[in-house]
Amino acid sequence: MDPSDLLRGAMLQISESDLVRKAVVTAPVSRAVVARYVAGESVPDAVSVAGELRTTNRLATIDYLGEDTTDAVQAATTRDTYVHLLDLLAEADLTAYGAAEVSVKLSAIGQALPADGDAIALENARAICEAAQAAGTTVTLDMEDHTTTDRTLATLHALREDFPWVGAVLQSYLHRTEADCRDLATAGSRVRLCKGAYKEPASVAFQDGDDVDLSYVRCLKVLMAGDGYPMVASHDPRLIDIAAALAGHHGRAPDSYEFQMLLGIRMNEQKRIADRGHQMRVYVPFGEDWYGYLVRRMAERPANVQFFLRSLATNG
Repeated sequence: MDPSDLLRGAMLQISESDLVRKAVVTAPVSRAVVARYVAGESVPDAVSVAGELRTTNRLATIDYLGEDTTDAVQAATTRDTYVHLLDLLAEADLTAYGAAEVSVKLSAIGQALPADGDAIALENARAICEAAQAAGTTVTLDMEDHTTTDRTLATLHALREDFPWVGAVLQSYLHRTEADCRDLATAGSRVRLCKGAYKEPASVAFQDGDDVDLSYVRCLKVLMAGDGYPMVASHDPRLIDIAAALAGHHGRAPDSYEFQMLLGIRMNEQKRIADRGHQMRVYVPFGEDWYGYLVRRMAERPANVQFFLRSLATNG
């Protein structure tokens, strides 16, 4: 196995360690270190970063951090935070034509509740979609570990009955994803394709990085050939070039697909892509629950581990 795959597995295990979580969260890390990857803790922080991105022609999708909520009150609070966020984005004139949208994890708004979790998550997601529609923008349902894939897609289809613009996320490391791409590559369907950021068993997911990349390309071919709106979520120059080539091959206009990258990753490349006339959307997380998100991002791109550890040492 490639060393980077081993490192990725180790980082994903670390993300699940309460002991390591406590040590990192309570460490005297400077705000500047976390701010590279996380917009801040408040709604105004997220709106401010979305505004800064617009000055360089970049779009935004904003995620209020938190998942696996098992408290109905907290799920409702997360829903209300998204509604407030969408209201402020509209007031700041950042939502026109979906320039700033939101990404929502269903587990954060009730999917993991022991009783009627799916129904509660759907109800909360509808409220967020209603706020997004009023603001003139869209919502994308984030994908989580493989045990929730079918339930998340079921919620997606239910929401699309009233909000056909709701976006889906598919993860190329899952064996099933190429088939899911075929199902979702339909007119009006927004699909974000990423590699995947959870520790999954070999029975459902590719374990080797090269196999994940090959699956990503197969999925890209399906999405670019389809009638939907592909959202290419990758920092890999090879995959970005392949996506652009496939878009050209299928005669896609620049506004019929987009590239997506994470806040803090390859920022100069983000600007370059936007400057070339492509749609470049930045995934902007915010909130107090940043630890799990940050460690999974390190796992996705092990080169960032050195940067983060060096920052901890410098600012600790």
